Amino acid sequence: MILPIRAFGDPVLRKTGKEIDKNYPDLQELIDNMFETMYSANGIGLAAPQIGLDIRLFIVDVTPLAEDEDYEDIAEELKDFKKVFINAKILEESGEEWKFNEGCLSIPDVREDVKRKSTILIEYYDENFVKHTETFSDIRARVIQHEYDHIEGTLFTDHLSSLKKKLVKGKLTKITQGEVSISYKMRFPK
Repeated sequence: MILPIRAFGDPVLRKTGKEIDKNYPDLQELIDNMFETMYSANGIGLAAPQIGLDIRLFIVDVTPLAEDEDYEDIAEELKDFKKVFINAKILEESGEEWKFNEGCLSIPDVREDVKRKSTILIEYYDENFVKHTETFSDIRARVIQHEYDHIEGTLFTDHLSSLKKKLVKGKLTKITQGEVSISYKMRFPK
């Protein structure tokens, strides 16, 4: 089932997610619905707060990037990179900071350069509640950091300079008011 994505300004996007356990109601159905919702919006990541749930769950699927010539040197790593992250904790961020033009399904039509570290060490549970501690780099780390921010109540626009925040303020206000043209289901703050 395709769920509406919460737009900028919805209070759930500012909540720190709560941990869940393997008995969370209809967890597999929720995960399946999140993937379906993400794909219908042409996303490569989606966090539970974006569909109105303040829990520590997000998904990523960067396989479409394997076809992008910008990533031809890591195409093999991207080809099957589809993961579920439950109760994730980033243990370490390291490496060079690099800028990348980020966007967000909750903030349509706004894209800005965001600096993030190139490598992360993250601990999480997968959809079967098997615990993992893994290191990710490159665009995979970037997407995970972006989605991880969502379960911490942070948006990519929070990483912008004061000047950039002022420049996008008008666009953000329009999104909050539902004055945006989108091709996927959204729910706007009242």
